[in-house]
Amino acid sequence: MNSAALITMVLAQGIVICLTGFFFYKVLTTPPAKEPDSFSENDEESVRKND
Repeated sequence: MNSAALITMVLAQGIVICLTGFFFYKVLTTPPAKEPDSFSENDEESVRKND
């Protein structure tokens, strides 16, 4: 393997590793979204109580 191929391979693997690490970090540190409870909204009893 010549030096140009080795440099290309190392750079490509480095970029992939950096992007993977960045996105794992984003997933682990992003707070959960505030979403309403879909079960209580679809419950017929709670709909009747709110009317």
